[in-house]
Amino acid sequence: MMVEERRSRSTEAFFGRRHGKTLRPVQASAIERWLPRLLVDLSASPPPDIASLFEARVEAVRLEIGFGGGERLLNESGRHSGCGFIGVEPFVNGMAKLLAALDDEPKPNLRLYNDDATRLLDWLPPASISGIDLFYPDPWPKKRHWKRRFVNAANLDRFARVLKPGGTFRFASDIDTYVDWTLLACRAHEAFEWVASSADDWRIPYEGWPGTRYEAKAIREGRTPAYLTFRRR
Repeated sequence: MMVEERRSRSTEAFFGRRHGKTLRPVQASAIERWLPRLLVDLSASPPPDIASLFEARVEAVRLEIGFGGGERLLNESGRHSGCGFIGVEPFVNGMAKLLAALDDEPKPNLRLYNDDATRLLDWLPPASISGIDLFYPDPWPKKRHWKRRFVNAANLDRFARVLKPGGTFRFASDIDTYVDWTLLACRAHEAFEWVASSADDWRIPYEGWPGTRYEAKAIREGRTPAYLTFRRR
């Protein structure tokens, strides 16, 4: 199947609900104040150098798809001020939680997108991203919903197009069937190689990993997380 054919058929939303509990006033205010300033505008043409999207001067750009409450994204953007981060989160409450945290610590190396990540991936210039992170995505455990899992051939084509050679795709999950699914999909794709030489490479969290509330819940319930890294050939 041609790349464009795979990409065109993979356009349905890969996320569930968009809204949760009613936002607190401070969260609603943060959305009004911060989101227009940080939102990536896909109606405009992408800049030749996406580093120009950021208020800070950055030397590389990473993308996190589905950042939840933003714990890891905030931690990473603080640890690596010379790197730009684009965070994608369609869930309004998760976006609000991250934006409320910016009142205490603004992030000039951060941009955001609040819709389907596939649209952003199709907008980005080729070979413009140094890394893509997909941590604890919705596993869509029922077989009839597996087509909604974000890791699929069409989206791996998208990753391959925007990643620089040597760039990484990192995937973390506590759902063993989704871990196996991702391993099989990436190993079948010509653009990716699994970076692992021992069991510790998928058992030990990534360097600087702060943990997330999803991970903490998984460990409490007896599920073991896996941390996979694939390199763009």
